[in-house]
Amino acid sequence: MLNTLSGRFLILTVIFVMLAEVLIFVPSVARFREDYLLARLERAQIASLALEADDMISPELEAELLENAEVFNVVLRRDQARLLALSSPIPAPIHATYDMRDPSAMALISDAMMTLVDTEPRIIRVLGNPVRDGGLLIEVTMEQVPLREAMLAYGRNVLILSAVISIITAVLLFLAVRMFLVRPIKGVVDAMQAYAANPEDARRIIEPSAGVIELRKAEEALQSLQSDLTGALRQKERLAQLGGAVAKVSHDLRNILTSAQLFTDRIESSDDPLVKRMAPKLVGSITRAVNLCETTLAFGRVDEPQPTLARFSLATVVNDVIDSERLAAADYDLSFSEDVPASMMIRADSEQIFRVLFNLVRNARQAIMATHKPGEINITGHEDDQSWWISVTDTGPGLPPKAREHLFQPFQGGVRKGGSGLGLVIAADLIRGHGGRLELQRTDETGTTFCIQLPKADLALGDIAIPAVAVPSPDQS
Repeated sequence: MLNTLSGRFLILTVIFVMLAEVLIFVPSVARFREDYLLARLERAQIASLALEADDMISPELEAELLENAEVFNVVLRRDQARLLALSSPIPAPIHATYDMRDPSAMALISDAMMTLVDTEPRIIRVLGNPVRDGGLLIEVTMEQVPLREAMLAYGRNVLILSAVISIITAVLLFLAVRMFLVRPIKGVVDAMQAYAANPEDARRIIEPSAGVIELRKAEEALQSLQSDLTGALRQKERLAQLGGAVAKVSHDLRNILTSAQLFTDRIESSDDPLVKRMAPKLVGSITRAVNLCETTLAFGRVDEPQPTLARFSLATVVNDVIDSERLAAADYDLSFSEDVPASMMIRADSEQIFRVLFNLVRNARQAIMATHKPGEINITGHEDDQSWWISVTDTGPGLPPKAREHLFQPFQGGVRKGGSGLGLVIAADLIRGHGGRLELQRTDETGTTFCIQLPKADLALGDIAIPAVAVPSPDQS
């Protein structure tokens, strides 16, 4: 109960109401003390009127008048003359004198608090103005104990009344909070728990219904989050099913390609010059296809295998990529060029670098061919003291906004109709496995440039900036 929102609100309400009552209690008690003393002055003045009516009164009557007024003596001042109207023996010396003619609020509060904490039987003198212009000054002497007891009784009544008001107010606020806040919040919590039990069930997505603006906004935000999550889970399930299917296809395709690889071994022994020239490329293509199937199966288990690092000539791999793509664009006005130093040796996995460059060049070729305009694809490479740099530049139409937004997300960053968008994802994963980076350096209507950074050290150099690369003109060869 106390750990709930409504329970804590109830406690805080009681505390704050009681605090407000305490702030009211202090001036109220001070005002009660003032009224009490003024009443004693008025009663003492009335008692003194009996003396004015009859100059000679018996001691018994005088004592009765003083007892009814609850004072020991009464002094009136008229026409600058001080007259002791009524008197009786004072049991103790006068402890303090209080002037009630024009007291300040702070003086009244201070005197009231001192009276409450003073438990000794004191004799006090009180000065005031006589009522109805009955003189210049009236002065009485009285005991402080009855005043203190009356103040305590009044204070208890105030506190009891305050407690009752606090409890009633707190209960009403408690019920209001439960109705307008706690119940809608509990509804949101129940909806979240129901959704968490089966997040793929779209029927469990919350429907905003709160009347409080803030709660309704929270429900709308939760509805949006649940809708996105349900869609993501469905897509994840489809991707998992697709991954299983791809793994099965890759397994069977690997077996078929392995059989084809056995036939190419015999083709290599042919005496035909054309066969001898094309057979190595055919063998290389089939070998790469087998490796791709194997890495696809490995990716289905965890992720891409760790790269096997070795030094090789980047120009050789670039030429293999260009030769493969040049055949695919043999009937199209598309030129390929490379600017890679023959002496540039990099330390990486040659098969994975081939796959990265092949994906980038193939995407560029398909983008240019889709425009039915001439174009060029250029691969450049250079190195510095820290990294090897490889750039792939094309003169295509550039990437559309949607592709840029989901560039390295599977099944979302594809540009071609029917494309899966896996090429760039695979390429980025392979480069990341080398400790490097694949980044889109620029894309506009004049073309696109992707840049690869491979660190020479064993660890990636995260602070290295991708350098600017000059874009070749379409007439370069």
